[in-house]
Amino acid sequence: MAKRSTLLQSCSNLVGDRLGNFGMMTALLLPVLLASGGVAIDMTNMMMAKNHLQDATDAAALAASSALANQTSTQAEAKLMAKSFVKAQMQNWKSSSMTPEEQADFDESFSGTVVTIDEQAATVGLGNAKTYNVQVSSSFDVPLNAMTQLLGMKKTTISTTSKSLGSTEAKNALSMFLVLDRSGSMAWKTNAIDTTSKSCNTYQESNWPLATWSTPCYVAKIASLKLAVGNLLAQLKTADPDSNYVRTADVSYSSQKDTTGTLEWGTASALNYVNLLTAEGGTDSSGAFKAALAALTKTGKNSEEKIHEAKNGQTAPTKYIVFMTDGENNFYNGTNTKGNDVKSDNATKTACDSARTNKIEVFTVAFMAPTRGQTLLKYCATDANHYFQAEDSAALVAAFKAIGAKAADLSVRLTQ
Repeated sequence: MAKRSTLLQSCSNLVGDRLGNFGMMTALLLPVLLASGGVAIDMTNMMMAKNHLQDATDAAALAASSALANQTSTQAEAKLMAKSFVKAQMQNWKSSSMTPEEQADFDESFSGTVVTIDEQAATVGLGNAKTYNVQVSSSFDVPLNAMTQLLGMKKTTISTTSKSLGSTEAKNALSMFLVLDRSGSMAWKTNAIDTTSKSCNTYQESNWPLATWSTPCYVAKIASLKLAVGNLLAQLKTADPDSNYVRTADVSYSSQKDTTGTLEWGTASALNYVNLLTAEGGTDSSGAFKAALAALTKTGKNSEEKIHEAKNGQTAPTKYIVFMTDGENNFYNGTNTKGNDVKSDNATKTACDSARTNKIEVFTVAFMAPTRGQTLLKYCATDANHYFQAEDSAALVAAFKAIGAKAADLSVRLTQ
């Protein structure tokens, strides 16, 4: 009986003993806690990786559809470019050095990137307009940390898909007149380096009208204008390769209006006009803008409506004036007597009002222009979205490119 009591007492003491419980609980729960912490860390890494991969596929899809819409790449080239773009973007994100084995795994992950392109003829558009639906799908293996691997998982795969639509559609035939400043200040330098020459005579405001020898050589404003206009016209040519829907012309000005170009089919004549421009004289935009307005608002059999109807069957072509200056008016009809600056501004504004009345879209570009020049162009622009302020050569090219894209409706957008 005593032995039994002693045994029972020993069991009771064992059950009631709390010494070592924390150690046992820790031993049991530690793997779970470590794994949970690892999962939390990996979830954060996975979200970051997915966001970067989504950005990469979005950018790749946009780049591919843009190249196709602008006809700078074949479909095979666009696919290769998109695949390479995704891989390069993710390689830049990882940035840290990888072992040869890790690099091989990384390369294998992106070897499976799939790019599909669906090309369709546009139902409405200029000439042989086309629409391109681009889809980019990619996946990426994210290695898990040692704590998560306690659960038996070494890596997880994330995937993203992006779709982009690119098209060379234009909703209407169009007639465009460019009103371009070629005054003396257009000979001044920009901040762009001329890589074709090591040194050259350079004009700038501080030493005008004398030139100074400069190393490096800088691109003049007039050269930047020619490049920008060429870019715009190239986009119209892309949208209308057979010159059946687009009519263009130029008129330049300095101290007064120069010879007015004639609206012709296509872009060749307008491009030749701008390439012959030289910079000289003062600034009077009034006569040039009036000439562009008069050409676009002719009536009768010589109207743009009748000319387009005879060529392409469209009776309501969209009309544009692209008005650019780098300065402010200081002449009027060839003279710069007191008050002529205001006369030129007022005459230009009156013509801009008439353009609005006649439903002509007016884009304006202030190229490194002073405040009064900017104010005039803001007034003349159809709305705030039609006004561009370019403070360097690259911005000028970008402004004319944006105008060309809108006029030709070269659109690129993400659809997913």
